[in-house]
Amino acid sequence: MLPVVALVGRPNVGKSTLFNVLTGTRDAIVADVPGLTRDRQYGYGRVGPVPCVVIDTGGLVENPVGIEAQMRAQTERAVAEADRVVFVADARGGLSPQDHFVARELRRSGKPVTLALNKAEGLDSDVAAADFHALGFGEPVAISAAHGQGCADLMEQVLAGFGEQAGEEPDGGAIRIAIIGRPCWARSASSPVSSLAPRATASSCPSSATAARSC
Repeated sequence: MLPVVALVGRPNVGKSTLFNVLTGTRDAIVADVPGLTRDRQYGYGRVGPVPCVVIDTGGLVENPVGIEAQMRAQTERAVAEADRVVFVADARGGLSPQDHFVARELRRSGKPVTLALNKAEGLDSDVAAADFHALGFGEPVAISAAHGQGCADLMEQVLAGFGEQAGEEPDGGAIRIAIIGRPCWARSASSPVSSLAPRATASSCPSSATAARSC
């Protein structure tokens, strides 16, 4: 079994960008828009000492409204499935009340957590990390997912303790199915039925399914 790593944090801190770097793909849609990713998405991690399964998430919101509640449920399910969690925060935005909320939720999960400070390019890592020590997850790892900086070091720390495995990609050559149609046409509603587990959020709002998903 490959180790499973979930990328968690408040919305718009670069989790999907990091997912694309770790999986060597462009499967996750990336834009400077909060809440773009809502479903959890799985990929085969190629960065670090051992292969792993990486889960991208929409993030944790303290007082979710509407579709945000589904996004939070998806994120909580990813944390429950994970062997390790990467808590992604915004080094440029600084420590926020939302980060404190995410930290409380992750401590409650009992999972091993590594704190990654994204968007740290050009910043003094010690200065960027100073406030984040208050979260209690040890020494933060400064990275820049957009520039691919520090990601290998991050995964070496995250996956410490897992022996080297040759492992093949998790799909094992399985057939992949894409559900395509115009906006607001119940594609996301049908996806959980097909997989027997709710991996996609569904809403009556057009374009609520904003992240590409792999089956």
